[in-house]
Amino acid sequence: MSPHAGPLIHTRTWWKEATFYQIYPASFKDSDGDGWGDIPGILSKINYLSSLGIDVVWLSPMFDSPQIDMGYDVSNYEATYAPYGTVEDVERLIEACHVHGMKIILDLVVNHTSDQHDWFKESRSSKSNPKRDWYFWRPARHDEQGNPLPPTNWRGYFAGGTWTWDEHTQEYYLHLYDTSQPDLNWENEECRKAIYNSAIRFWLDKGIDGFRVDTVNKYSKHVDFPDAPVTDSNAFIQPAAQFWCNGPRIHEFIKEMNTTVLSEYTTYDGQPLVTVGELSLTPDPEDVLRYVSAREKELDMVFQFDVTHLGQGNGFQDKYDFARWKLPEMKRIVEKWQAFIEGTDGWTTVFIENHDNGRSVSRFGNDAPEWREKSAKMLALCFLTQTGTLFLYQGQEIGMINAPKDWSMEEYKDVETQNYWKEAVQSSESRVDPTCEERIKHGLQLMARDHARLPFQWDSSANAGFTTGKPWMRVHDLYKEINAEAQEKDSESVLAFYKRLLRLRKEYRDVFVYGTFELLDPENEGTFAFRKHYQERAALVVLNFTAGSQPIPGQGIERDMTLLASSYQKIALDSIQPFEGRVYIN
Repeated sequence: MSPHAGPLIHTRTWWKEATFYQIYPASFKDSDGDGWGDIPGILSKINYLSSLGIDVVWLSPMFDSPQIDMGYDVSNYEATYAPYGTVEDVERLIEACHVHGMKIILDLVVNHTSDQHDWFKESRSSKSNPKRDWYFWRPARHDEQGNPLPPTNWRGYFAGGTWTWDEHTQEYYLHLYDTSQPDLNWENEECRKAIYNSAIRFWLDKGIDGFRVDTVNKYSKHVDFPDAPVTDSNAFIQPAAQFWCNGPRIHEFIKEMNTTVLSEYTTYDGQPLVTVGELSLTPDPEDVLRYVSAREKELDMVFQFDVTHLGQGNGFQDKYDFARWKLPEMKRIVEKWQAFIEGTDGWTTVFIENHDNGRSVSRFGNDAPEWREKSAKMLALCFLTQTGTLFLYQGQEIGMINAPKDWSMEEYKDVETQNYWKEAVQSSESRVDPTCEERIKHGLQLMARDHARLPFQWDSSANAGFTTGKPWMRVHDLYKEINAEAQEKDSESVLAFYKRLLRLRKEYRDVFVYGTFELLDPENEGTFAFRKHYQERAALVVLNFTAGSQPIPGQGIERDMTLLASSYQKIALDSIQPFEGRVYIN
């Protein structure tokens, strides 16, 4: 049966109405002065989390890891990275969340492991090892002169190719990400069973309430490993996502994981578990619905990244080559992913920040001192009124912004950032592309993953109250001006505004969580306006994305509508003020 045969009014369930809050453990709160955030630090802020009005804590990877990719390179699914704490600390956090009426989900990172995982150590020990086929190993090819070549010409995510030579066994292994992150072979049934037991059941048995599923559409590859077409004549490696994303067995694998493992468990209060998948490189709504249709029994919802990718260049090699965009592009993206679930049994997500993107105020608003708070509130109104399950990222609720542009590239710690930066410097120095370094630096200053990973700004004390030691990553220069403690005392702060909006979102959940979306004035480059409808109720959202006043959109405000919220204390009747957001309701 087609997903489009679903009901017109969406079935209600707890995770659709919930607000999720993502915690990046390295950067949230350090309890012991070693400079790394940790689980006891999160526990010490449980009252803060509860006071926000959130329903679910999403904890980014805290598993044992060499931290090449900040925990997305897992060396042991059943252990915790020592600077973060212990498994017992995580158990205490699970219990504390539940005591405070919040659920907790973990990251499920099972497309790949670290090369330090025991499974990979065994796999690379010999060609005859029983776990050899748990990863992808292939012999070298050779060119006409007899020189060795990788098995394919695929380009990876973090710049560079997807194959690394292993001297010991004289073969290459596949890694879509860093060379230290070999891909697991989901074609191998024994490997899948081990994943289910070690990465999933181990933590569900401890009482977690679901998973954010990392890189969920990359488990199935085209295992005949064809070469990608040459689209960049200056390089051997070529974009090849069509061969390792949304592969031939992907739906089979996810269904199996759901029906044989996840369906055996419930949340701490007896509700269905929740799963949200990271679904990149899937632009067609029909393809996305196959993952999130309730009938398909795969995932509850997925993240679509079109909005957070605004400004990124085309393809992997141009990711940080900033491409200017206009507001109508954002409107079309929002409309697309708001509308795609209408008349279906699928569901969607709403978010503007996560651990992989620059801060929204710096990217989509204006982070100059006079505009940053107004931008933060306007963006909050824009996204907290949209249909779907809401996800917030730590620091978003206090309007944290990107690292200052005068920071050197040495302050950026992320493996992806550093790989792209090295590639850009080499390209400029070799004169292959003389302006590459300058362009990529600009792109990284706007969009690098590092911006979201700066330590949380708790107060105006040293290191923003994040740590009493030397922080693993530099604290933002403006922490004395932007911090949670100051905002908790200010009824007009960004933090206070988020709390009010979260209460309104719950109070008017019919129209905000479940309502249908109607885009107004799609080509207007200054304002973003849309209506939400649910039966007889309607809301009008009007947003000014510029630093100048704008006329109220031509459709106007209906007579039976009253102002529900504004990002300004005083409003003008005939115009929308710079970076103002308003919502009216009948």
